[in-house]
Amino acid sequence: MLDEMSELLSDRRLAIVTGAGISTDSGIPDYRGPDSPPRNPMTFQQFIGDAAFRRHYWARNHLGWRFMDAARPNDGHRAVARLERSGRTVGVITQNVDLLHTKAGAHNVIDLHGTYAQVRCLDCNRLISRTTLAERLEEANPGFAETVAGAQGVEIAPDADAVIESTAHFNVVDCQVCGGILKPDIVYFGESVPKERVARAYNLVESADALLVAGSSLTVMSGLRFVRFAAKEAKPIVIVNRGRTRGDEFADLTLDIGCTEALSALMEAQSATRSSA
Repeated sequence: MLDEMSELLSDRRLAIVTGAGISTDSGIPDYRGPDSPPRNPMTFQQFIGDAAFRRHYWARNHLGWRFMDAARPNDGHRAVARLERSGRTVGVITQNVDLLHTKAGAHNVIDLHGTYAQVRCLDCNRLISRTTLAERLEEANPGFAETVAGAQGVEIAPDADAVIESTAHFNVVDCQVCGGILKPDIVYFGESVPKERVARAYNLVESADALLVAGSSLTVMSGLRFVRFAAKEAKPIVIVNRGRTRGDEFADLTLDIGCTEALSALMEAQSATRSSA
């Protein structure tokens, strides 16, 4: 199957869509993999509509974002970056917020759902770094991270959310400029991806000769729409994912294997082709 993938994608410039499955080898869990526990991410309406939900979120994120910030790219991310350097890709559309493609050295990356590293004020639209907010939250909650992590242990969800229960005593901070609500610059469930970002992603897929999906179940339309678009444009589609996806019916080839294995094999095949040329 790996040889079939390499042959199908040979001499074609790729648009690559990635999901949480590409980051599991970096220690970041996915949402819908075969061994993933049930998860109920906070929705946009919950976050903006209830101060208790916001407090719960920020308490958990105050622990979880450090784990994501410390995560490092795996061989799958590095293979994508190498494919870009070799001219084999037009870019990456990632549904992940972990910045691991950028950390691996990829340059043309569309962070479809934003990233964990920035925070936006919903009132004045000011952006600050997550590091800056961490310093403010630590001042407002001295010792919280160490106390909770030591008492409960920490399980991390794919959106940098630490799974902890006791958050009632956590103090949330607001925008220093206008006093507005601060929210991670991440697209929540129930929230729309900015239109300009979606348009750039469509343009990227349109400019490619083929589409490769790596590590996404394509359960939500956010990623599935690019597969449908590529199919409508009659571009070859390869999907690499542990388990079935909503896009399988559009794919020319599906591989039920790990992303690191598949992407590394694709990069090796590319290197072998160039060496023999």
